[in-house]
Amino acid sequence: MQQKIPFSTYAVIGTMLFGLYFGAGNLIFPIQLGQLAGTNFWFGLIGFLVTAIGLPFLGILAIGLSGSNGLRDLASRVHPLFGVTFSLALYLTIGPFFAIPRTATVPFVVGFEPYIQAQHTTLLLVLFSFVFFAIVYYFSLNPAKIMDYIGKYLTPAFLIVLFILIITSIVKPMGHFQQPMGDYIDAAFMTGFKEGYNTMDALASLAFGIVVINAIKSAGITDRKEIAKATWTSGIFAMALMMLIYGLITYMGASSMEAVGPYENGGLIFAAVADHYFGSFGAILLAIIIVLACLKTSIGLITSCSEFFHEVFPKISYKWFVFILCLVSFTIANFGLTNIIQYAVPVLMFLYPLAIVLILLALGSSLFKNKQAVYLTAIFFTFFISLIDGYRALATSIPAVKFGLFEAVEQLYSDFLPFYDIGLGWILPALLGAFIGSIFPSRKVKSMY
Repeated sequence: MQQKIPFSTYAVIGTMLFGLYFGAGNLIFPIQLGQLAGTNFWFGLIGFLVTAIGLPFLGILAIGLSGSNGLRDLASRVHPLFGVTFSLALYLTIGPFFAIPRTATVPFVVGFEPYIQAQHTTLLLVLFSFVFFAIVYYFSLNPAKIMDYIGKYLTPAFLIVLFILIITSIVKPMGHFQQPMGDYIDAAFMTGFKEGYNTMDALASLAFGIVVINAIKSAGITDRKEIAKATWTSGIFAMALMMLIYGLITYMGASSMEAVGPYENGGLIFAAVADHYFGSFGAILLAIIIVLACLKTSIGLITSCSEFFHEVFPKISYKWFVFILCLVSFTIANFGLTNIIQYAVPVLMFLYPLAIVLILLALGSSLFKNKQAVYLTAIFFTFFISLIDGYRALATSIPAVKFGLFEAVEQLYSDFLPFYDIGLGWILPALLGAFIGSIFPSRKVKSMY
């Protein structure tokens, strides 16, 4: 009989999971939400928590409770080809093409760029990103140690420094909440809901699943039911910690308007708040917060992506993939944060509906007896919505990119598809696809239970 697992083990795993998720984006989005939402603080925050915490938690559960060996295994329930292609697209998105380079550019832009001369920016970004990815490379070489690196050291250090700023803002409030602005005036909940997409955490949850499962096994938990229990318990611990910090950071943003004024992004708001309380020392404090936040997330992403690519291409060693991904991420990081974000958003809008539907199908598989047809038709119908979602975001970012056929389809969706205008047009097609699949005779997907 397996020995009872102490809560401290769940806490360390949960802290590691929190550390994997909580990067710089998780800092800058809620503080800006707070400024914009103002007196509609609670509505915006609740909407944000649904997608920034609820969906990632469901993603971790989908991997842990389904018994899947990772994203590829889970996505193969739709079709083996979909399992490979969707996994590759997702890992490249949250990996070397977008998310990992962002972990280097965000701390540089927020923590260092405001204090250096413009003519030196390019060279210093090269130097900073080189040192950053050299550190990430070193810590990513031994994936078995990731729980120690992130759960025991980096995350606690990050939390200590962050709470210095948070507690100061609570003890010495900057001011009263102001009136809401923009979309937060009449649609605070849905605006916060869509803002949560920007964290990429729902996508990351599918990628981090294999890291979490391996960390649980390395802690001596090998029984399938105990792995599921550890996933659930550590997931609740991590998400509760994230919820607390999101709420405090959003409050900080909402109370900051009177003291520091509005800014165009959350990074600048954080810098202004740090300067308001600590002056020149605030810049150092902010730089430490941002670098630690991004460093731990980057290590988690490099580790999970390298393990996945090694699984798909076993002839190339894990360590070689760590090197390749660090090199590619370093190169793309030096194109700049603005370019990374510009091209990332359309890809995110394409992948998110597919990822959400896959997560919900995995969690509800017992309702349709794990029939492959349900997976296949639900994802198939969702694809045609997510494709146009991605196109719409691309056309918004780059107006020159427009196709007549896609424009016509988008207008059709906008006129007739429920919830399309608020970014949830995939709901009805996914439900319809699942219903059609459920009435077709089909073989079951091989169960891992």
